[in-house]
Amino acid sequence: METKTQSLELLETPDPSALLPDSAPILLWIAIAAAILIAALITFLILRRKKAPTTPAQLREIARQQAAEALASATPKDPRDAAIQVSLIIRRYLSLAASDPALFETHEEFISRRDSLTALNQTTRQTCEERFAWLASLKYGRETPSLPPDEILAQGKTLLETLHHGFSS
Repeated sequence: METKTQSLELLETPDPSALLPDSAPILLWIAIAAAILIAALITFLILRRKKAPTTPAQLREIARQQAAEALASATPKDPRDAAIQVSLIIRRYLSLAASDPALFETHEEFISRRDSLTALNQTTRQTCEERFAWLASLKYGRETPSLPPDEILAQGKTLLETLHHGFSS
């Protein structure tokens, strides 16, 4: 009996890349998406650069317009609510127009800070402090104020115009 023996030679494994799907279309779509994303980012940066105000006067005017619109669209339900809304709107205006942290301070912090509203002239600064004290008395008083909300909003508009025209520079 004669048996035939097989050789113990190691054979090369077949290439598995033939089993993988073709990746060329996926890479093409990734490249197209990346190009669109980069083009959109560049367009956004160019448009943003053109719209940004450059002078403090332009920033103040934009802040005044926003505050005037907010005062015009305010719908307070009572005098105390009107005082709260006017105070918030004017403080937001000051934070944008004068780079003052009044928006983030209590009334006591605001009046005790020596460097508050240094961008305004002395008369306007004094008027602002008086008006904020008046608004604080309306907001925090024990009794509900007897003024109509529309009168408080009108006083807020007057204060806004006084502040806007009271900048030193």
